Amino acid sequence: MSATDLQALLRFLTKDAKVPLATAMSTFKDLQAAELATPETISKSNVDTIKKFFPDDKTAKLVLSAAKRVSKKRTNDDAPATSSSTKRRRADPFETPGSVPAAEVEASLELPTSEATIEQMTEMVFTTNRAPLVLAFALSLLKATMPEQPPSSRLSLAQAVVSVGAQSKAKSIGIASGPTAEDEGWAKGQPVVTVMGREISVLKRWGYDWKKNEAETTAADEHRNQETDESPALWGIDLEKLKQLNGPLTFSAPSADTAGLPVYSPQAARAYLFRSFDTASITVPTDTEAPKAKKRTNAMAVAEREANVAALLRALDTVFESWYSKLSAKELDKRAWSWYVSVRPDVEHGVAGWGAKGPVKLSDILALRRPD
Repeated sequence: MSATDLQALLRFLTKDAKVPLATAMSTFKDLQAAELATPETISKSNVDTIKKFFPDDKTAKLVLSAAKRVSKKRTNDDAPATSSSTKRRRADPFETPGSVPAAEVEASLELPTSEATIEQMTEMVFTTNRAPLVLAFALSLLKATMPEQPPSSRLSLAQAVVSVGAQSKAKSIGIASGPTAEDEGWAKGQPVVTVMGREISVLKRWGYDWKKNEAETTAADEHRNQETDESPALWGIDLEKLKQLNGPLTFSAPSADTAGLPVYSPQAARAYLFRSFDTASITVPTDTEAPKAKKRTNAMAVAEREANVAALLRALDTVFESWYSKLSAKELDKRAWSWYVSVRPDVEHGVAGWGAKGPVKLSDILALRRPD
């Protein structure tokens, strides 16, 4: 597949099928191998086949629907350009402010916790690609450096870090060409925050009233004597989507509404994290007398990945907590990227390594803790 074909596939997935860039990057090679690299070939498939690449049922249906729509437009000039606009999609909780209390929405976005001990975590090895590991690092970092932000904001900002980095990488290895929305100045005039050394354009969610449970207070809150109560919740702005809308970003009404706003979805980021960490296979001597393991169901696989994410985040939190009393938030942010680089999966350079998976050892992450 040529670089042009790769760009076309990524463009279809992210713009027509509305798949998050990070998810598109991690699946396009598998789609290519299965000869599903164009909207036409995907449109002739079915939901069960697409779910092999996009386990989330809703995403799989959106990809198939978009493929059929795009294919029809290419073969029928009279097809309505806005045929998809008549289809109703499931309402996002942020699109109906007031219908669900903010505290409940935020509670639904909380990430799992693990009771694993340090000794147990040092034995754990997961298989993943680089993007979701960046996402996990950014989430734990934000928990330390921006404890005043609700879960929805941390997820949105962390996904922004992943996407901005992916866009930069895609250009550097030749998968994407032309200027990005950031290159063209679409971030101009927007406030920014720095996360893992990257400047992220943000939208201030003035008036978003959510109450942080006192039990969530961490050492980071006590260590950093900041006036965080006056800091509004934030969204990470999707500049590419803003460019598509071709207009200035305005948001003056005091609500949590994301309808029509070009921001990174916290739900999509959370779902991406949960499906990205498999337990690494370990080769053991064959015991012919040992009973055969029960066939693993999809529910078992989902539960295992969630447990893996919980353990990974606990290991990362342990690292950041160990540095609270030593480093400021700014210094902690500066170190986070180099820590990630030191433990990320080893993959081939260039296009060959794009979206490739490798092992991540929690023992390597835990080794980043500040020495006693």
